[in-house]
Amino acid sequence: MKLFQKKETCCGCGACVEICPANAIKMVRDKEGFDYPQIDPAVCIECAKCRSVCPIKVQEQTEGIKYYMGAQAKDDELRYSSSSGGVFSVLAQYVMKHLGVVYGAGYDEDMRVIHKGAENQEQLEQIKRTKYVQSDMTGIYGKIEKNLKEGRWVLFCGTPCQANALILFLNREYEKLIVADLVCYGVPSPGIWKKYVNYLEHIYNGKMTDFCFRDKRRRDNGHMCSYTIGKDEYAGSLYDDIYCKMIFENYILRPSCYSCKFCTVNRKSDFTIGDFWGIEHVRSDVDDGMGTSMVIVHSKRAKEIWDEIETELNWFECAKEDILQPRLSEPTVSAKGRRFFMLLYKAVPFSLIAELL
Repeated sequence: MKLFQKKETCCGCGACVEICPANAIKMVRDKEGFDYPQIDPAVCIECAKCRSVCPIKVQEQTEGIKYYMGAQAKDDELRYSSSSGGVFSVLAQYVMKHLGVVYGAGYDEDMRVIHKGAENQEQLEQIKRTKYVQSDMTGIYGKIEKNLKEGRWVLFCGTPCQANALILFLNREYEKLIVADLVCYGVPSPGIWKKYVNYLEHIYNGKMTDFCFRDKRRRDNGHMCSYTIGKDEYAGSLYDDIYCKMIFENYILRPSCYSCKFCTVNRKSDFTIGDFWGIEHVRSDVDDGMGTSMVIVHSKRAKEIWDEIETELNWFECAKEDILQPRLSEPTVSAKGRRFFMLLYKAVPFSLIAELL
């Protein structure tokens, strides 16, 4: 049995691996640096559970009730340390006050981007900011299910395909589960990210311990990136960074991202959050360069949670048209030279690619 015929129809969420009762599926990295599920036919019992949790095969989106708004955390320090307006952090603090667990993307000791849990402020700091790399979800679905069955609150934040995969994996409603998905540009290659980290460590002769894709020190809504190698910090324009150039010129996103079915406001999650791009045209009076979150509240239950946290936010309601960013209406378009770029990436040293960009 095959899980997918074309790579464009696999988002790499990994839910199929965890749901398999026979442990017949493992994730295997391809030449572009992305992980894909591979079934061992000698072990597979053909129960088809893997198909039941695939967010591409099982399209679950609902129109339902919607609230559209912009928001900024009242706590300036909290907003500064967030990628946009700090709504994720406010939701996270709500869950941690209830002794719950918050799951989001962070770095491990080797600068791999992985999903992990946070139960205190120190751990939360590790998963707050945007990571422009596809995260590894190994073990996360089972941990969340265990937390929920123990009666704990859980906040999960991830890409819309990861969020849908989690909902399908759990296959039931939990009162204490909050699912927040992101307005997603597309997920870049973990393999290429690893090569980039190695490249920078070689240049600066040290170990990287942090990378901030959305540094706000210039009060320009995070159009700067910074990273720490050894004891030194390096910073510059987001759009001059080699790795970020590869992303925003649409060379290194996962193939499924170019035909993403989740580029819509109709989602199965509780909240959709992201940067409020275009805020200067909607509410120029609140555009201070320190970030504003765009929020879509998808259900009555989510609105009840919002009503509990809104005192921590400066927020305003707006029209759907005000928040309708490109990635909420259509997927990112693949670069015309993507195939050639990937052939080049596989054939030559990363340092040579860096010189060509």
